[in-house]
Amino acid sequence: MRAFYSDNVGNFLNTSEDTILGQLSAGYNSARFYQLLSHQIEAWYEQIQILKEVFSGPLLNSKAKDWYILLEYSIPRRQKRIDAVVLTRHSVLVLEFKIGAREYQTADKLQVEDYCLDLRDFHAGSSGLTIVPLLVGTKARNSKVPSPTKDGYVKPVHLSNKDELGDVLLHCAFEYVDWEVQIDPLAWSSAPYQPTPTIIEAAQALYAGQNVREISRSHAGIENLTATYHAVSKAIESAKKNREKTVCFVTGVPGSGKTLAGLNVVHNRQLHDGDLGVFLSGNGPLVRILREALARDFADRNNVSRADGRREVSTFVQNVHDFLGAYFENKSEAPVDRVVVFDEAQRAWDKEQSIRKFRRHFSEPEMLLEIMDRHKDWAVFVALIGGGQEINSGEAGLAEWGRAIAEKFQNWNIMISPELKEGDHSTGGKMLFKQIPTNLQVQEEERLHLKVSVRSFRAEKTSDFVASLLMNEPSAARGIYDKYLSDFEIGFTRSLDQAKQWLMERKRGWRRIGLTASSGARRIKAYGLEVKNQLDYVCWFLNGPEDVRSSFYLEDVATEFSIQGLELDWTCLCWGADLRYDLSSGWEFRNFRGTKWQHVRNIRRKEYILNKYRVLLTRAREGLVIWVPKGDYNDSTRLPQFYDFTANYLSECGIPELTCN
Repeated sequence: MRAFYSDNVGNFLNTSEDTILGQLSAGYNSARFYQLLSHQIEAWYEQIQILKEVFSGPLLNSKAKDWYILLEYSIPRRQKRIDAVVLTRHSVLVLEFKIGAREYQTADKLQVEDYCLDLRDFHAGSSGLTIVPLLVGTKARNSKVPSPTKDGYVKPVHLSNKDELGDVLLHCAFEYVDWEVQIDPLAWSSAPYQPTPTIIEAAQALYAGQNVREISRSHAGIENLTATYHAVSKAIESAKKNREKTVCFVTGVPGSGKTLAGLNVVHNRQLHDGDLGVFLSGNGPLVRILREALARDFADRNNVSRADGRREVSTFVQNVHDFLGAYFENKSEAPVDRVVVFDEAQRAWDKEQSIRKFRRHFSEPEMLLEIMDRHKDWAVFVALIGGGQEINSGEAGLAEWGRAIAEKFQNWNIMISPELKEGDHSTGGKMLFKQIPTNLQVQEEERLHLKVSVRSFRAEKTSDFVASLLMNEPSAARGIYDKYLSDFEIGFTRSLDQAKQWLMERKRGWRRIGLTASSGARRIKAYGLEVKNQLDYVCWFLNGPEDVRSSFYLEDVATEFSIQGLELDWTCLCWGADLRYDLSSGWEFRNFRGTKWQHVRNIRRKEYILNKYRVLLTRAREGLVIWVPKGDYNDSTRLPQFYDFTANYLSECGIPELTCN
């Protein structure tokens, strides 16, 4: 049930307030919301009265009785509901009421605009339609009808008080008329809604009780996600039934939903004896951001403090180092969780890094499997593998998992995707075993590979494009760009101001913008951007545009360490001189030390630099601009030749240069 109440305006006027309130209350209860509060009923009652008064006035003579009205219309991605949607014959009017409001708050404007953007992007019935956001502050002094924008579908936010709402609706209905469009209200209201949530939104929705299919697009991506979930679920059920231990390796291209698949497995209580599993990650920023996002959402939904919310969600997502600290030293204690999902498992520490950090003389893969092996009967360990995303020294990679299993855990069942046996670009060319040991039970399961990107709802082939670009295959990259990336905005510029302006022009609703850069791009400091500063991850990713610490302000830059596993809607990648293109040799690698750039000759460190840019080039959901500095002949650390060939190479790959305004 997408809307709690829906009917044409004529029937709406002839239906009593109590009857409509009854339908809204019934819908509220059936949607598994918590206790219906009296102030919500009062707000509904006033909204109904306002709408009845509006439609009984001048609008009635404009054939508005044939329009269609939907109350409490669901936006699953946001776990929100639109107060009212009015379907004229030619446009969609989206109304957000603020009962008693005397001023129009920025957050409320962004909220109603974001609803409209969601309808444009994810609701099949709204595709190609004019959508108008209206914020109704019932006691506001003035109404405001804005000038049109470039966007042909979502218009700017209209502001109205209670008394002038009828006039504003009339203006919208006749100002935005597309005579070629005739909206069928029943078809519109029943059209599929296929959102692509961010990982933060997905985690919040799963924790609130929704499932993956409810919050994701019904295309190849969600089918792939569902198949992977069922494959892991079957492995868990088999382990429980046969009292055995299984490790599953899930692979996938960047943005394919590996983290989402893992969160879905962890949150399904039926899979692991009524308790939640645990989601582990060595990615500190990801853990902190997900925890805080879950806590804020839980607090808002349950009317409790954020401190209470943080306590509630603290065991759902854990830092792998904390998990190891809790169990490794106590050799006799098995963890309470029988299902453990480890995100970005290829980044687990090797033995040398474990010794340096915690004086533990074992690699993290070996320690994690040893801890789960303490269970007397069954256990399942799910390792999520992101190929080509090892970005720091001390990360063990796939080979260490294979070594630990072959030497210490031959009694475990091993399930892998075919990609881990063959090695392809989604695994960074790496394999779990160079040759599968004869003493292991290894089962290939093609459903354990996620091959379709669900990060960008505008283009599913961005990871292939990025792979070709970084492998010095410009012709292949251009071919992918020309064939598949028409809906994904991408460009490059030599001006930081132009890049920022490009982002600001696309900042609408709660769609998030931000600057990213490699941690090795040390000399963008000359342009006012510092990659060495400690970023406040939570504020940067979660806080609104009014907060100077947020990504919206375009003052702080997120490096690969801050943003891996997360995403923004629109990003600017600030290209550094640590990865530069040369016409004769292809990519060249540099490390800035002291006052000079130094050659990087170590093969593994070269891979790290490529992987940094792989991460940064695949963080955008809707579009990406790449800023390549012009350099400065008077600064030996920023000479133009460090950047010019890179800009030319990006153009050769098909990326257009932004035109001057």
